[in-house]
Amino acid sequence: MNKIMTAGAALLMTTSIAAAGGLDRSGQGIGIIFEEGDYAELSFGSVSPSVSSTALGGDNMAASYTQLGLGYRKQINDSVALALIFDQPFGSDVAYVGLPIAGIVDSASITALGQYQVNENVSVHAGLRYLETSGELTLGAFVNTYETGTGTGYVLGAAYERPDIALRVALTYSSAIDIELDGITLPTTLSAAFPESVNLDFQTGVATDTLVFGSIRWAEWSQASLTESNGAVGQFYAPSNDAFTYNVGVGRRFSESFSGSLSVGYEKAQGGLASAFSPTDGYVSLQVGGAYTMDNGVEISGGVRYIQIGDATGDLTKFGAGTPEFADNSAIGIGLKVAYNF
Repeated sequence: MNKIMTAGAALLMTTSIAAAGGLDRSGQGIGIIFEEGDYAELSFGSVSPSVSSTALGGDNMAASYTQLGLGYRKQINDSVALALIFDQPFGSDVAYVGLPIAGIVDSASITALGQYQVNENVSVHAGLRYLETSGELTLGAFVNTYETGTGTGYVLGAAYERPDIALRVALTYSSAIDIELDGITLPTTLSAAFPESVNLDFQTGVATDTLVFGSIRWAEWSQASLTESNGAVGQFYAPSNDAFTYNVGVGRRFSESFSGSLSVGYEKAQGGLASAFSPTDGYVSLQVGGAYTMDNGVEISGGVRYIQIGDATGDLTKFGAGTPEFADNSAIGIGLKVAYNF
C-alpha cells in the first residue's frame, strides 16, 4: 500500500523551487532504499518561477528549469540492499533586466547507498555522495564562466518500520560538501560551500487504503556560501539563516491500479535582507499527485505543485539598486515518474 499511495507525492518532492531553502532543488531524498525487491525509477520535473520587484520594473529575474532523477535498488539478500541515486540537488539561474547581475549554478549528484535490516522493524543506511557543480557569474564589470568542480560527502541514517500499519519513520543525515571551481574566462576561483542537512520522513496508515505522510528537512544554509577569489567580488552569496521545510499530506488508494495524494508544504520566512541570487523568504505550497499501476507492473505517477513564494527585501545596494521589495511571487512545478519492480 505505501508504495502506491506515496508515489505522486514523492515525485513532487523532486520539483522543489530553488528559492526554497537557499539553492535547494531536489531535497536529497533517499526513499528508493525502502522499496521492495529490485526496483528502478526515472523522474522528470519542470519548474517555472515568477520572481520580480516593481521597483526594478517588474521583470522576472528567475529562469525556469528542469529536474532529472534516476534511481536503482538491488536486493542482495534478506538483510542487505544497495541503491544508486542520481539527482540535481542544488541550483540557481537568475538574471536582472537592466542590471549587471546574473548567475547560474548547476549541480549533479550520485549517491551510492547501502541498507542493512537489523530486524523486522529497524534498519540502518549509509553511503557516499559525489557532487559536481558548474556555474557562470556576472557582477558589475566582473564576468566569468567556471569549469566543473567536484566534491564528496557521506550519508547516514536509520529507520523504524511496522509493515502491518504501513508505518515508517526514517532519519537521514547528509554531510556538507565544499567544492572549488576554476575560472575559464578569468584565472580566478569560485569556492562553493553546500550545507549539511537532516531529513525526517514519516508515513502511517490511518484507515483502509488511506495513508498520512510528511517530512521535515533542516539544511544549515547559514554555513553555506559562494565566494569569488577576486577581491572586488568576494563572498556574494551567504544566507544568514538555516532553513526548515515541512510537508504533510494524505494519500488514498481508489482501486488496485490508481491512487492519489494531496499535500501542503511550508517554509517559515526568516526576515532580514535576501541575496540578489535568491530574493525570496519562505513559501507555502499545495500539490496534487496521482499514480497508475499497469498490468505489467510499470507504475506511472505525476502531479502539479503550486508554490506561493514569500515576500523578501533584496540587498542590491552594491549595484546601485538599493533594497527593493520582491512581493506577490509564485512558481508552478509539474513532474512525471516511471517506476518498475523487477
